[in-house]
Amino acid sequence: MLKNYFKIAIAVLKRRKFFTFISLFGISFTLTIMMVLAAFIENVIGNDYPDRKRDRSLYITSMEERGKNAMSSGSPSFYFLNKYAATLKTPAKISICSNGGNSTNTYVNNKKIAINYKYTDANYWDILEYDFVEGKAFDAQQVKNGEHVAVISEGLKKEYFGDIPSVVGKYIEADNVQYRISGVVKNVPITTYMLYSDIYIPYTVSKIDYLNKDYQGGYIAILLAASKADLQKISNEYDDVMKRVPMENKDFDHMNCRAESYMRSFLNTGNEDSSGLTEALTAIGVFTLIVMLLPTINLININVTRIMERSSEIGVRKAFGASSKTLVYQFIVENLILTLLGGLIGIILSYIIIQIINSADLIPYFVIKMNLMVLLIALLICFVFGLFSGVYPAWRMSKLNVVTALKEQ
Repeated sequence: MLKNYFKIAIAVLKRRKFFTFISLFGISFTLTIMMVLAAFIENVIGNDYPDRKRDRSLYITSMEERGKNAMSSGSPSFYFLNKYAATLKTPAKISICSNGGNSTNTYVNNKKIAINYKYTDANYWDILEYDFVEGKAFDAQQVKNGEHVAVISEGLKKEYFGDIPSVVGKYIEADNVQYRISGVVKNVPITTYMLYSDIYIPYTVSKIDYLNKDYQGGYIAILLAASKADLQKISNEYDDVMKRVPMENKDFDHMNCRAESYMRSFLNTGNEDSSGLTEALTAIGVFTLIVMLLPTINLININVTRIMERSSEIGVRKAFGASSKTLVYQFIVENLILTLLGGLIGIILSYIIIQIINSADLIPYFVIKMNLMVLLIALLICFVFGLFSGVYPAWRMSKLNVVTALKEQ
């Protein structure tokens, strides 16, 4: 039976090629958008390199100070984090590092290279799990001594030194300072903005006074718990500390600076009562609904038109005893075949577009890919899409009167 339905479906698709093209284009284009978007979001949010201990870490990334007539927001300063966050007893380890956004230029063979740099402490390399392709991180003693040592990315190594086996022990110039390279790490995508950098150097070599007593100053803290069970304890302890922090000046009477999960810090909205997760999921859901709804409505209209054109066929089959249930089943199967065919085209297009995006290197070190879960979701969307868009036209078809259908021949 299904074999016959399949043959009929192929014959119908060949009969009206333009309608078939419109239907397949709507399905495949919609699915391509959804799969590329899903792959992008999965990479941005789900990629845990080098932050593989994310599930037992809290992040202090922003601070807001408010008063009746004044407001100031930004990242905390090293002084503030060192004075208050670093005194916590519950975390297993605490790291303070710059929040990114620092950049400079260097030159090699008269070629200008733009590089991003990040100040870190020694604990940074214990909390985060960077993949070292050679060498190792600088240690606490080197940080304390203010040594000009650096860890660089694979990308910077290749751009600055070219294709040479090892650069450990060599010097690289950044911001007019020579740094001795202690290690090279695998590239971090720029979308992991809190941890992305081309070169990592001790905070003690900063040209800016990192002990400036302003509360805001471009640093973040990562608090690592011994276990997930300690996360709430760390959060509560930090909140208690914050209650005792004096206001920076008389213009402010309220301060918001929390130790939050990765997702809350990533989707920071500036609203202390909202994580931003609900808003993000709502926006994605609305976008998905709109993208899917429009081609679904279009496909329903096309299917209704196509079925009405087959009224004589329907009338003949009913006259020879075909039940409405059998006809409905046939047309739903036909529509599912059409939709799954469009889905297959969409998957192929998605793969091609993802490869084009990756090869274009539009975002430094950012590589998206389709995983098994995304593929299964795509196939499920195709099935639901085909079922939903085929039910109403099939129901309309089943209600056709035999005499009326035959008269329209």
